[in-house]
Amino acid sequence: MAEIVLIRHGQTEWSADGRHTSYTDLPLTAEGERQARAAGERIAGRSFGAVLASPRQRALRTAELAGLTVTEVIDDLAEWDYGEYEGVTTAGIRARRPGWSLWTDGCPGGESPDRVGARLDRVLARAREFGGDVALVAHGHCLRVAGARWIGLPPAGGGLLRLDTGTISVLGFEHDADPVLLSWNAGR
Repeated sequence: MAEIVLIRHGQTEWSADGRHTSYTDLPLTAEGERQARAAGERIAGRSFGAVLASPRQRALRTAELAGLTVTEVIDDLAEWDYGEYEGVTTAGIRARRPGWSLWTDGCPGGESPDRVGARLDRVLARAREFGGDVALVAHGHCLRVAGARWIGLPPAGGGLLRLDTGTISVLGFEHDADPVLLSWNAGR
């Protein structure tokens, strides 16, 4: 494996509003479609040994508009399950639960940071099985966890890695062995 290219899906109505979106399967907005095409332009010329995607339509449509052929849909790439916080903004959650942090507290009725970390560890292990570059097309919080896990941080480390819609990030190696972030949140 050479590099893992992370592609966050384009904007949806809820991502534009800052609402937590995991299992609610929303389409891209017109801006999200533009972002997906622009992401495709940024990765033009790259060849991928595999393109792994979340099963959500916003990720699959982003891959399509970016000119990628998904080779495998992986449930482990679905967004963090927000449980009772699905569709709610961080400000709305903190109004009811002051001091709440997704990165340390997780979500009632949904997933803990450790559970999401275990899923993304499996995805990264799967990506390492392919030759050449691998693209992962998915969601903001789960890709932030992937970035954190790649460089040896706990899942909560994803809280330090902002990731906007329609952006590209690249995971790779320094000195052919040490996992590093080669690029992060490019194209915003």
